[in-house]
Amino acid sequence: MSCCAVGAATMVAEGRQASPASEELWLASRDLGGGLRQTELSVPGAYCGACIATIEGALRTKPEVERARVNLSSRRVSIVWKEEVGGRRTDPCDFLHAIAERGYQTHLFSPGGEEGDDLLKQLILAVAVSGFAATNIMLLSVSVWSGADAATRDLFHWISALIAGPALIYAGRFFYKSAWNAVRHGRTNMDVPIALAVSLSYGMSLHETIGHGEHAWFDASVTLLFFLLIGRTLDHMMRGRARTAISGLARLSPRGATVVHPDGSREYRAVDEIKPGERLIVAAGERIPVDGRVVYGTSDIDRSVVNGESSPAVVATGDTVQAGTLNLTGPLTLEATAAARDSFIAEIIGMMEAAEGGRARYRRIADRAARFYSPAVHLLALLTFVGWMLVEGDVRHALLIAVAVLIITCPCALGLAVPVVQVVAAGRLFQGGVMVKDGSAMERLAEIDMVLLDKTGTLTIGRPRLVNAHEIAPCRLAKAAAIALHSRHPIAVAIQNSARAVSPLAGGIREIPGAGIEVKTEDGVYRLGSRNFAVGNPGSDGGQSQAILSLDFRELACFRFEDRPRPASRESIEALARLDIATGILSGDREPVVAALAGSLGISNWHGDLSPREKVKACDAAAEAGHKALVVGDGINDAPVLRAAHVSMAPATAADVGRQAADFVFMHEPLSAVPFAIETSRHAGRLIRQNFALAIGYNVIAVPIAILGYATPLIAAVAMSTSSLVVVFNALRLKRTLAAGKVAKAAALIQSGAVTS
Repeated sequence: MSCCAVGAATMVAEGRQASPASEELWLASRDLGGGLRQTELSVPGAYCGACIATIEGALRTKPEVERARVNLSSRRVSIVWKEEVGGRRTDPCDFLHAIAERGYQTHLFSPGGEEGDDLLKQLILAVAVSGFAATNIMLLSVSVWSGADAATRDLFHWISALIAGPALIYAGRFFYKSAWNAVRHGRTNMDVPIALAVSLSYGMSLHETIGHGEHAWFDASVTLLFFLLIGRTLDHMMRGRARTAISGLARLSPRGATVVHPDGSREYRAVDEIKPGERLIVAAGERIPVDGRVVYGTSDIDRSVVNGESSPAVVATGDTVQAGTLNLTGPLTLEATAAARDSFIAEIIGMMEAAEGGRARYRRIADRAARFYSPAVHLLALLTFVGWMLVEGDVRHALLIAVAVLIITCPCALGLAVPVVQVVAAGRLFQGGVMVKDGSAMERLAEIDMVLLDKTGTLTIGRPRLVNAHEIAPCRLAKAAAIALHSRHPIAVAIQNSARAVSPLAGGIREIPGAGIEVKTEDGVYRLGSRNFAVGNPGSDGGQSQAILSLDFRELACFRFEDRPRPASRESIEALARLDIATGILSGDREPVVAALAGSLGISNWHGDLSPREKVKACDAAAEAGHKALVVGDGINDAPVLRAAHVSMAPATAADVGRQAADFVFMHEPLSAVPFAIETSRHAGRLIRQNFALAIGYNVIAVPIAILGYATPLIAAVAMSTSSLVVVFNALRLKRTLAAGKVAKAAALIQSGAVTS
């Protein structure tokens, strides 16, 4: 993203007019098709569930906003908006104004940004300042506690006040800025009670000092801030640790690349400024900056980030390469086929970011609770103050107890209960080679009791091999290859690979998903596909996959193929059975072929010869029978059933339409990605429920203790920070622990990536 765009966006967020901003933001957005665009903004001031509700609520009032989601861990807001509403072109600056009106500054989001590192440095420095101040004030307090005379006591109290004041202003600025923004815009957040508590504690101490009182709590107010900052710093570090997979992916994309102009001149350009169609030079040892096609050169490419395979792949002229892969041995000249924000790495990062931003049931519950939490906290603290005033009549003591209530009831733990687990689970799935697009998808995956699998490209590798090429006349093989050039179906690719260099046919071309390709020429209508499609007669294929070449429904050649099952297919089916999950096959392939594969894998529930519509009907029938099904498919013809399923998954080798329709994408060859993802999602669900129990249990125990006066503000600060850290550490157990027991072996197969069925 250009500095100009970031600067312009920030100017608008601050309320100043910047004429280039609208166009810059428009260009920085992603075209989703269908008149929709997507903009990613960073909102550094978002800290809790109330912030999420405020920002999303502000954006949803805009008629041009289709949907808006805030990712709390990355403090990122994703806005999908309509290009036009009522004949008026949308101005993306309106989104910045809407967020700014709620008190949040924004700028364009950059996955490789260093804002998190800068904030961590500032937090650590604030911890050091508050800790140094607290230590010195405590040393002075020791003399007071040990029985100093009145003059010495007053002197030490004034020195403590002079130390505490600047320390609270500098170290407490994180809480004060956030609280002031909230109050100024007529709302509350988790920092409002913290700012009130620290300020009241210092104000009461200063009042006692002015009145020559015996007691002052400067040490308590600064130490309180010290512990709060430690909690926030650790929270920030734990969130960063949870997001290591995402940040590691962002680092795989280089900062820039050398662009070759048509006149031969070269220019080094930032990766965000590279446009599709431009030519790039990538030297050996450099990472591919954007998705592209090799136009010159041959080299070995490390594609482990794409497919998990440690062995390098050879690429040459005409081959495609993905952003983030490593060029190992030779220089390559590439033609960019996508901008950086649309490349492979950006797509994967986007899917992982979306995992936390998804509005699953648990996330909606947590957000709704956090939204009303702060007002309830203030009311509870006020009632506590009034109650103690009625009981004792001691303003100072009543204020101390009210301050403790303000601190101890902070909703940090509740706000973190769901998103931290979701982002850790997304990282855990990524380590196992599974990409997740939406946190709600993990929740749905944990509920499934049935898996319905496609055959070609899903249960099998999807790279069939032509086995009877020697039986077919070369002219007819060449004709079939020329037709097959118009499709990326695995069988079409196998025919292409079996023939020598050919050119595509000229004429009216139509590919029918699940059937084949039709080409209208001067000679007649050629068809290449299933027997029923090509000659209008289902016939028999003897249990082998086949494709028929026909001219005006007259058979010219029969091509037979074999395709091996994916590695660990049988082990994965057995793992699913141990998880009490039924398995079935929904395939468009011939019934004898499907039956043979189902028999070899021990699957009794299978269906062949299904059209895309029939697959959807079969999925709907399973739902009507009370099943929640995971559908795993890879082809264009699988897209409808992937959308119709309770939850869906596709291999990375799937067609673009299939990958876009699926909720999960698995990168490795072994089918064990399926049980691994299910077990991880179930484990994540258990941790979310545990976090809810921890957050609610903490408040059930801590709040009465504070109201009854048994917790000082300092103890309350320690308890509040501890509750947040307990929730985060509980979520991180998912990262440290492999899915134990039922699918440990299957997960290990994924990690090795070298298992054959």
